[in-house]
Amino acid sequence: MWGGRFAEGPASIMREINASIPFDKRLWRQDIAASRAHVAMLGAQGIVDAADVKAIDEGLQVIAAEYEADEVPEDLDLEDIHMHVENRLAELIGPAAGRLHTARSRNDQVATDFRLWVRDAIDAVDAGLAAFQAALVGRAEEHADTVMPGFTHLQSAQPVTLGHHLMAYYEMARRDRSRFADARTRLNESPLGSAALAGTGFAIDRDATAATLGFSGPTANSLDAVSDRDFALDYLMAATQCSLHLSRLAEEMVIWASQPFGFVTLPDAYSTGSSIMPQKRNPDAAELVRGHAGRIAGCMTALVMTMKGLPLAYAKDTQDDKPPVFEAHDLLALSLAAMTGMVETMGFVPERMRALAESGHATATDLADWLVREIDVPFREAHHIVGSAVKLAEDKGLGLADLALADLQAIDVRIDASVYDVLTVDASVASRVSHGGTAPDQVRARVAEAKAALEKGE
Repeated sequence: MWGGRFAEGPASIMREINASIPFDKRLWRQDIAASRAHVAMLGAQGIVDAADVKAIDEGLQVIAAEYEADEVPEDLDLEDIHMHVENRLAELIGPAAGRLHTARSRNDQVATDFRLWVRDAIDAVDAGLAAFQAALVGRAEEHADTVMPGFTHLQSAQPVTLGHHLMAYYEMARRDRSRFADARTRLNESPLGSAALAGTGFAIDRDATAATLGFSGPTANSLDAVSDRDFALDYLMAATQCSLHLSRLAEEMVIWASQPFGFVTLPDAYSTGSSIMPQKRNPDAAELVRGHAGRIAGCMTALVMTMKGLPLAYAKDTQDDKPPVFEAHDLLALSLAAMTGMVETMGFVPERMRALAESGHATATDLADWLVREIDVPFREAHHIVGSAVKLAEDKGLGLADLALADLQAIDVRIDASVYDVLTVDASVASRVSHGGTAPDQVRARVAEAKAALEKGE
């Protein structure tokens, strides 16, 4: 490829460091699709004659079939997927293959291919997130009334319903899908035709190639088009946020599956045993999802550091844009599949959840609210009264609902027997009827909205 300018070939170490085919071979479908769009446009514009256009297009289809069947060969001398395709095309159809590269550079070629790949990756992630949401919604509907402890600082705070807890992760996934959708919208402009950095003197039709490839239109600046990797960073940042959400749920699964909690039993399909302790059921799938979040965040950081100081336009550093995106995508796809499977199949233990919800004086806030609502006590005063009641209950080894009325009236004489109506965990969750609250009816309303949204593909 470099014979016209260089008298000698590259050193072996240069061949190895320069070649990207070991990883960019994943772009072969996108490269062939973009090449077919490009040559069709060249023919329509009268830049390449019809016979050569036909031969090139048919040759590209043959290569696609070969790669589909036998995968892409790796020849370091050919450097990348673009030269592999072009070289094979020359073997198939002869010198006419050289006309394919008219009015384009590998710079706009790779920028186009990579955008197409990331766009496909976003579509795949969106489908995975939709399946994850559906699993969450199904289990939330099943457990709209199941009481569990709600935590702050991992300390028992107020009773909630399991359905409400699961729907919190549905909302996180909804935001994840929104972030990926935004990234897809921004990336959906075609760099093809920007050539090396300055555009081309040929009378090409960039709108035509953009439309053929499903882009909303061509990019507006050729310098930016060939050097921009914002779309890859957008993908990685959205993937990082998504992986953090999955990691939070994975952490809860690990905690919930531990014997001190006992909230869930994880299925055999997502657990492993111990080589020495026969009784063990280890939540390895959840732990690996938790670990993958760190690796995905590392991929994002790697590309940020690669791009932080690159002058316009293209630089070879940019070749390192693809490995972190590929790695993050693979890890995220695995994580989503694993979490969806665990949510669908894990066994919840409602009686254990209820027992812990009833401990830790989790209805203390309900008592404070009752004092404010029923006897018009300022909340800060009510907070002090309830603190005294909690201390008394702790001293007696009782729950708040188990304190005698005389004990409560010794703290504040205004308390009457109706207070016991709010001191059970069921009364507590049922009272949280504000929009987005944990009351079972509110959970069912959110589930219904979520199911409708998923049916519409939202």
